[in-house]
Amino acid sequence: MPYYIIALLIIGIDQFTKWLVVSKMEYGESIPVIDGFFQITSHRNTGAAWGILAGQMWFFYIITTVVIIGIVYYIQKHAKGQILLGIALGLMLGGAVGNFIDRVFRQEVVDFIHVTIVNYHYPIFNIADSSLCIGVLLLFIQMLLDGKKKKEL
Repeated sequence: MPYYIIALLIIGIDQFTKWLVVSKMEYGESIPVIDGFFQITSHRNTGAAWGILAGQMWFFYIITTVVIIGIVYYIQKHAKGQILLGIALGLMLGGAVGNFIDRVFRQEVVDFIHVTIVNYHYPIFNIADSSLCIGVLLLFIQMLLDGKKKKEL
């Protein structure tokens, strides 16, 4: 299915960009891209978003495994003929696997996308995180569309 190709592309881009950061930058180093708004900053995270549950690797192994199995199940059972749902699940699968690879092989997640909005430094994130967020947003849109269709019937 094409949704697995989306996941594989996300995993590849995610792992390649993380490899670039790890191999070409010092930890904590920051490269301005758009002055005062966007920079590439070499950062590591042993937890989830905003560093919550830092160091709880077994928890993340278990939860991520369950999530990956659930996403694959939904792709197999529900994505046929539902393009938006399939894309959402493919993005979520790619993001989940991308960060899972980091946790298994590095015992931490490599983050590097650093955005500052009106002097607020948004938590540093990566391609996998972005893919997960976009996938969840698309899934939410799909759910809204499904709800609207049910009301029309």
